[in-house]
Amino acid sequence: MSSSVILTRELTKSYGSLAAVQELNLSVGPNRITAFLGQNGAGKSTTIKMLLGMIRPSSGEGTVLGNRITNAAENREMRRKVAYVAENKPLYGYMSVEQTIHFASSFYPDWRSDVATKLLIEYKLPPQRKVKALSKGMRTKLALLLAFARRPALLILDEPSEGLDPVGIEHLLQMLVAQAAEGVAIFFSSHQIAEVERVADHVCILDNGRLLLDASLDQLRQSYRRIDLVFASTPPEREFRITGVEKIQTKGHQMSVFASENAEGVIERARDLDAVSVEVAPVGLREIFLETVKEN
Repeated sequence: MSSSVILTRELTKSYGSLAAVQELNLSVGPNRITAFLGQNGAGKSTTIKMLLGMIRPSSGEGTVLGNRITNAAENREMRRKVAYVAENKPLYGYMSVEQTIHFASSFYPDWRSDVATKLLIEYKLPPQRKVKALSKGMRTKLALLLAFARRPALLILDEPSEGLDPVGIEHLLQMLVAQAAEGVAIFFSSHQIAEVERVADHVCILDNGRLLLDASLDQLRQSYRRIDLVFASTPPEREFRITGVEKIQTKGHQMSVFASENAEGVIERARDLDAVSVEVAPVGLREIFLETVKEN
């Protein structure tokens, strides 16, 4: 656990009677791309802001790259090694694109001018245009350029694909994979589950401020199954309430079982009960996300 780039213990943020994040125990490992999923208002951005020291937790503790998030001196040290792209992509509107890049480069010893120049061309950003005159997609590209031009130990992205067209999204995903290949740990939130499924190594699902799922994408692919069953008579649901079964839906003589593990146990039980038909199918991340959040 000490090798975790992000580690929290009972991390909580409350606003009056509203708990935005509740007793969050999160461990994000190095050398991987971790996706942070959740509905609007689930607490993702609040969590990220606590990790970066932008807001103070109500209780609990956490470290980023071994630095305590509530210690001012350690937080400053941590920020030197973390590149962050915020959800609303805040930039100085009165600056031009070129001025923004020059301004940002002066703060970071790890700045790579060659990468910044390369991305400026690839993103087709107009150097002399004021930031306030940029489209939403161009503002996102500029914010990503400022992060990718650095050489951080950890990259934290909050909804990084917002405003991007399909070409921009494809480039973003390629950049995430390339950054991870260089040893950068990546932690990003997104609503775009298809994008997540293409690049993420690990998935965390947050809902109502609580962590519902924390697993590798390979583990999810191997363990989650939907088993569709047909019986000669109405099937007894109670017989299938076994370990690993998350949800059962019955319609007439048909039953659909959603299992996070133990698909073999469900199949064996179905055969013992003389099922007429047994069909097993893998489950994609979108369905896992929807079913997990619905159950919560």
